[in-house]
Amino acid sequence: MSDSNHIYDVTIIGGGPVGMFTAFYAGMRQLDTLVVESLPELGGQVATLYPEKIIRDVAGFAGIKGGQLVTALHKQMAAFPDFAPTVATNEEVTAIEQTDSYFTLTTSQGTRRTRNVVVAIGGGAFAPRKLAIDYDPKLEGKRIFYFVKNTANFKDKTVAIAGGGDSAIDWALTLEQIAKKVYLIHRRQQFRGLESSVARLEQSQVQLVTPYLIDQVSVDPTFKLGLKQVRGDHHIDLAVDALLVNYGFTADSRVLRKWHLPLEHRALKVDQNMETGVAGIYGIGDCVTYPGKVKLIAAGFGEAPTAINHIALKLYPERRQSLHSTQLER
Repeated sequence: MSDSNHIYDVTIIGGGPVGMFTAFYAGMRQLDTLVVESLPELGGQVATLYPEKIIRDVAGFAGIKGGQLVTALHKQMAAFPDFAPTVATNEEVTAIEQTDSYFTLTTSQGTRRTRNVVVAIGGGAFAPRKLAIDYDPKLEGKRIFYFVKNTANFKDKTVAIAGGGDSAIDWALTLEQIAKKVYLIHRRQQFRGLESSVARLEQSQVQLVTPYLIDQVSVDPTFKLGLKQVRGDHHIDLAVDALLVNYGFTADSRVLRKWHLPLEHRALKVDQNMETGVAGIYGIGDCVTYPGKVKLIAAGFGEAPTAINHIALKLYPERRQSLHSTQLER
């Protein structure tokens, strides 16, 4: 049950990696912090969809699994016990109302009061883009997959991956290490991943099947994919044990409109302090837009201190201090 009388210094809406790091940094600045997450656990899409995926845009790690990153962020959030955040999971914010000195958040569990809000909801609600063909939905989770919870499920199997972006390439390179054989099916000759990832793909044993689209799935007598050549008449039947579809995800940020926050191209427009057009409400991560915005976890991590330092300076100007993390303790 929420405490409607307590007024937090800052409430972070969204408990993905960026929200978790923001909570840690707020604790470092000794702010009274609340994290509200609609899912049952912190970690967002990384914890829910990508616990086994290697993430490569986190400083200090050449690569780290999504689940390991979330575990490390949990530990980091507890680094300052006296200022560890209050965490509310399974709680959805349905409305934000402003008074003279604080905001009232209406949630699925009651009400919360806070002096500042940091919105870190990523792309909002998400769902995978599915195959644009008819198939038995009972195959999902058995033969057809849209995300991977445990790579061990693909050990010694023949796996086809559909997609041409970074996620598809990363999964092809990851599963190559444990699967018997990996096919990567893409509708174009060229892949859209990072140059370094494409170079690794070209040097791998992954068999590239381009330019083809999946136009049929059959299970009698074995699981097969029917592939049609793009701008051609050639057809291929590919027998595999599993298909992993990586066509991306559709995001639904309608909640931002429900909160009546100023948007630009369905994202929160923020200034150099990561503050929206509503004083006291900030946005960071994939839900925001500004000139030069890059949608990476690394970018969201960098935006968090900007927002929190601005909040801390407004709330407690007498605490003005060096912001250099390398300053030696005395």
